Amino acid sequence: MIRELVAVTIESSGDRLLQAADGGEGLATARAQRPDIIFLDINMPVMDGFAVCQALKSDPETRGISIVMLTALGADADRARAKRLGADDYFTKPFSPLTLLRKVDQVLGSRGGPTTR
Repeated sequence: MIRELVAVTIESSGDRLLQAADGGEGLATARAQRPDIIFLDINMPVMDGFAVCQALKSDPETRGISIVMLTALGADADRARAKRLGADDYFTKPFSPLTLLRKVDQVLGSRGGPTTR
């Protein structure tokens, strides 16, 4: 359900959105498509968001992709771990679509140009 909300929100802003059903698919899609920004839930099947983040940020080919953890886990320890693994930002559920779009603009603001999310 959250994926659907993110999809509607991002696509309504005119950006292209790629989706993955689990962490393994997300990692493969990110490596193949190289989006500008990735929203990762921590609790995903196959690979959790921490593992996907670490894999992407440790790979020279994908480390420049902005990663926003989008999760229900709001504990300081989870935020610190995400930051340590290279996440660019941390966003907790629930959220409003407008706040999500502001977060995208904030994270990508300095990049300019068209985006693939």
